[in-house]
Amino acid sequence: MKRVVLFRNGSQVDGKVVMVTHSIDELLQTASTKFNITATKLFTPQGGEIDDVKLLNNDDVLYVSCGENFIRSTEHKHNVANDWITLNVGGKKFTTSRGTLVRSETNSMLAKMFAEGSEGGYFMSPGDVDSSGAYLIDRSPTYFEPILNYLRNGQLVIDPNINPEGVLEEARFFGIESLVPQLMEIIMSRERSRDMMPLTRRDVINALILTPITAELRFQGVNLAGSDLSRLDLRNINFKYACLHGCRMIGTNLSYCLMERADLSHAQLEGAQFLGVRMLCANLEGANLRGCNFEDPAGIKANMEGVNLKGANLEGSNMAGVNLRVATLKNANLQNCDLRAAVLAGADLENCDLSGSDLHEANLRGANLKDAALELMLTPLHMSQTV
Repeated sequence: MKRVVLFRNGSQVDGKVVMVTHSIDELLQTASTKFNITATKLFTPQGGEIDDVKLLNNDDVLYVSCGENFIRSTEHKHNVANDWITLNVGGKKFTTSRGTLVRSETNSMLAKMFAEGSEGGYFMSPGDVDSSGAYLIDRSPTYFEPILNYLRNGQLVIDPNINPEGVLEEARFFGIESLVPQLMEIIMSRERSRDMMPLTRRDVINALILTPITAELRFQGVNLAGSDLSRLDLRNINFKYACLHGCRMIGTNLSYCLMERADLSHAQLEGAQFLGVRMLCANLEGANLRGCNFEDPAGIKANMEGVNLKGANLEGSNMAGVNLRVATLKNANLQNCDLRAAVLAGADLENCDLSGSDLHEANLRGANLKDAALELMLTPLHMSQTV
């Protein structure tokens, strides 16, 4: 003898275990008695109608109908991974499977909202749906989308223009705990990256506006590479060890700045003011300093001792009295420069073009003048200047 488990059509509760007798009619009569109905049809869980007891196996599950077509049970439906749900999050609709919401993070708010338990399998009231039947959630769709994709495939992907702090707030709200440490690491990584990014012209202007005129403004060690600081008044600022590589500082006033060991390589400094600048051992290799002014009428001398001006262009600059002791000026362009009383002792002037320059009373003792161009100089060099 075989036995089967009978349920009312469309339900998986209040099942009855009965013995299979000789015919379908007898089985239907038993089902009618058990459920107090007039049973006329038997269906398999897949919806196939049974018309012969020979088709039954022991412990088969059957659904009893009073004549209506097969109705898939609500409980069975909710356990199907392809049970699709539409969410209306802050006005934007997302369609996903119940399995994505329920199984990925079993303790999350989303899993509890759409798990089995209440009528229809939802812990939501009928008023929580819009006119199309989508479930309303009053949160940001921008920050919800990365969370839903994470639940779908287990990978967190955030577009560069989306703030991870907003996604973190949503992850905490929905209880997606496995996302929290990942988002925290992304936030800290972006903060570290921002710390390494060069300051912009706007950043510098904001600092100028907010700093009282009596206070010292310090950009010591700051990264300003590639910034456009042209024609700004940057007098008396501390740029020691700062990175100004490739900066545009055309016409900028850098008088009395501290630029010791700063990196100004390949910077565009044409027409800049350098009165009394302190630039000990700074790197200006390949920089453009055409037409710059280093001479202070008040008599404060610019100190550029040990500076690297290899390949730099200083054509037409006023460098009277500048201290360029042991500086590297190899292959530099110093045409038509005013170098009166400049200190070039021990400087490397190999292949340097000094054509048309004024070196009156300049100190060139110990300087390397190998292959230097000295044509059309305004005043001839004296032996005492170079010995």
